[in-house]
Formats: sequence, C-alpha cells, structure tokens
Amino acid sequence: MVRDGIPAMVGAGAVARVLDADEYAAALHAKLKEEVTEYLEAHDPEELADVLEVLHALAALHGLTPQELEAKWAAKVQARGGFGGRVWMEF
Repeated sequence: MVRDGIPAMVGAGAVARVLDADEYAAALHAKLKEEVTEYLEAHDPEELADVLEVLHALAALHGLTPQELEAKWAAKVQARGGFGGRVWMEF
C-alpha cells in the first residue's frame, strides 16, 4: 500500500489499482505493522507521521474523523491518564 499521490510521482512504469473494502482493511493492518516497525528500528520521529496517517485511515474505516479519534484519545486520558508519567506496573 502506498500513499495516494505516489503513483503519479512514479509515472508510467507503475501499475496501481484501488483495493476493495476487505483488501483495504487488511492492507492498512499490514501497513500499520510496517510503519510501527520502521519507527521502532529507526527511532526517527518522522516515521510517527506515517503511523498517524495509517491510524487516521483506520479510524475512517470505523466512521471516525481525525477530530473524533482525538476526542476518544482525550476522553481516555481524562479517565485513566496517559503514559507521560512513565509508570510501570507489575502484578
């Protein structure tokens, strides 16, 4: 899976097609794993932009806008806190 603008950038040698709904969902799941792996290996914050793009696309599959996804995130932070406190818990 590539960003929408890539086929035009590559030009005549590339073959592109639009995925059906099931293929798209599967491709996004695979792309999320790929982008997270790239971030974990490179430790490059630029890779987080790619992770965020995939998260927005996955949210859209669930009918959520980026703003609605952010609202869900904010509600969780309000109710349970975030990860900024660096708390590790063992049982």
